Amino acid sequence: MPSLSRVCTKLRSLGDGMSYRSVRSCVLACTGVGLLLTITSHANAGGFALREQSAFGQGSSYAGVAAGGSLSSMFWNPATITQVPGVQSESVLTGILPSSKNNATSGSLIGTGNIAHDGLVPDSYYSWQISPQWWLGLSITSPFGLSETFPDLWAGRNYAAGGSHLMTYNASPTIAYAINNWISVGAGVQIQYADATFTRGLLGVPTFQASIDGAGWGFGFTAGVTLTPTPTTSIGIGYRSAIDQKINGTLSVPGVLAPVSTPGSVNTTVNLPDSVSIGLRQKLSAQWTALATYEWTNWSRIGTANVLQPSGAPAAIGGIPVTAVFQFSDGWFASVGAEYQWDDRLALRGGIAFEKSPVTDQVRGLLVPDNDRTWLSVGASYKYSNKTTFDAAYSHLFVENAPVNIVPGNPLFSPASGTYTGTVESHIDIISVAMHYRWDDPPSPAPAKSKMITK
Repeated sequence: MPSLSRVCTKLRSLGDGMSYRSVRSCVLACTGVGLLLTITSHANAGGFALREQSAFGQGSSYAGVAAGGSLSSMFWNPATITQVPGVQSESVLTGILPSSKNNATSGSLIGTGNIAHDGLVPDSYYSWQISPQWWLGLSITSPFGLSETFPDLWAGRNYAAGGSHLMTYNASPTIAYAINNWISVGAGVQIQYADATFTRGLLGVPTFQASIDGAGWGFGFTAGVTLTPTPTTSIGIGYRSAIDQKINGTLSVPGVLAPVSTPGSVNTTVNLPDSVSIGLRQKLSAQWTALATYEWTNWSRIGTANVLQPSGAPAAIGGIPVTAVFQFSDGWFASVGAEYQWDDRLALRGGIAFEKSPVTDQVRGLLVPDNDRTWLSVGASYKYSNKTTFDAAYSHLFVENAPVNIVPGNPLFSPASGTYTGTVESHIDIISVAMHYRWDDPPSPAPAKSKMITK
């Protein structure tokens, strides 16, 4: 393999404003840190998860969602489909409008404009009551995702440049059983496909970037139980298992770096978290229902992923193994809300939530600028007919400013790539709509019994 000095000599000959010193820094950056395969938190749950799976749930900041109330509650708790009679479907469409700007306080002091992309997230749910006690279901969702573009020339290009995206497609066939009037159980499998591209810049050389582009499959399961201890109280506990997401793809580097790198086929496994959701729906009167949720997510299992060649040997840039440094902590989410039944057709709801980010100050990078956030949400449901109901919801997320300190002591730090400090300012608006439809005919109301009048 040619030495680094020979590669630097070759790079030097490129000329056009590229000094030997800047090119040498470029190569050192590659060898010192490799390619950080990281995923941003412009998704809207902790880490890079997407919480936007239900317009009904979003209207109350997801308070009470694991206890039921809508077919889309099966995302959190598959047992809730026993609350949905007959044959029904729910289609959800969510628009995510994020803003995320980087303000540099070191390096060239050149920050970024909004690097987050608007997104449209569709989800679908189906249920079929096959007997008085048994239900079959299917959900098609996108539980993780991102889309962002960094400029090529800015203060943090050594750690983030160009475009990155993550798309996941998760199908979950489900079965549920109503044991009696107050307890139901459910379970399902998760079949998940992921498509991803992650890119970063190489120090000192405009347009020099390294990237991984790949796709793969992962598998898991879901399980849950609903309890109705009183006619006015519903409690739900749901579990979504961890998924070891496989990614098979290609590592690309500038051609002049190929002799000291391993471009071509690579693979890695990202250990996605499992989660537990607890929901409560407590009816207070004919009109009012109190709602609450607590959710814990095991983000600490994600650790660091190693990128490998087909032989099992580490993939490398400049002879240094390529790794994906996450090192998240566990995250949690808590919300409270209320629902008001205006009349037989219209229900109004609202809620507030706080989410503790799994990304701490010690491991926050430019591609993962997540921080604690507060949700404010309002929503409504309108029963158009006995078969059709519409949902709508709006949320605004207040995200705390996220300091980024890529300095000695931070696991993302590389002396060759230089230090970077700054602040990420973010906020997110979310608009969601849904349609529920019952495909079979609801049973007709029982006729009122006539009263015998006697004298």
